[in-house]
Amino acid sequence: MQDDVGLSLLHEKRARRRAWLALASAIPLLLQGCVTIPPQPKTHHAAVHRQTPRPTPRIAVAPLDEIAPQRAGQCRAQLQSRAVAFTPLPDQFYGAGCATINTVRLTALSGDSQPFAVTNLGPVTCPLADTFAGWARFGVDRAARLYLGSALVKIETMGSYNCRNVAGTEKRSGHATGNAIDVSAFVLADGRRISVLGQWSAGNEKEREFLRVVHYSACKRFGVVLGPEYNVAHHDHFHVELADSGVCR
Repeated sequence: MQDDVGLSLLHEKRARRRAWLALASAIPLLLQGCVTIPPQPKTHHAAVHRQTPRPTPRIAVAPLDEIAPQRAGQCRAQLQSRAVAFTPLPDQFYGAGCATINTVRLTALSGDSQPFAVTNLGPVTCPLADTFAGWARFGVDRAARLYLGSALVKIETMGSYNCRNVAGTEKRSGHATGNAIDVSAFVLADGRRISVLGQWSAGNEKEREFLRVVHYSACKRFGVVLGPEYNVAHHDHFHVELADSGVCR
């Protein structure tokens, strides 16, 4: 009986041992299904993260000393297409904000049917000359025919380039770069001379109307136009200037 019990106990111990062994071998498999192991960070060589800078695109741009002559040539070609008589002038730098760059000297302008003279002009910038030529033909000559019944033969001016400031200020005038013209009178084919000084206020109805139409036409083309109603300094002329100001007085 004792041998049977002993054998029974021995078999029971062996069975328990086999069970523990089986459980121990199953634990890793159980852990694989229940435990998530966080991924380990990948290590890379520093060169992997370094981005190679992209090359800056190169835009073909003409040097300034090539752009200026090109623009000057285009402007002079435009003057020629308007049948304007002019002489190109060399660039001059006088210091203190005064210079004449890309300028011409106007000697004659063109109307609808005939050329007409322009007097007392020094250097004017080519863009100003081009705008002035358009105004003289479409704004002045046609207004003279319409309101006064006679064609324009001459525009009288008080000049263009002058190294000076705007009156009463420290700011350089448009005249200091040849970018402004002071117009004083208009001479017609029938011999009449219509001046800003003489006819703006004292002229007959048609003469006054003509001068105001000419003034208004200038305001549509130039950035700054100043006349007798602006101040006393402009009582005898129209100041016309290329600018972005949009001043019409």
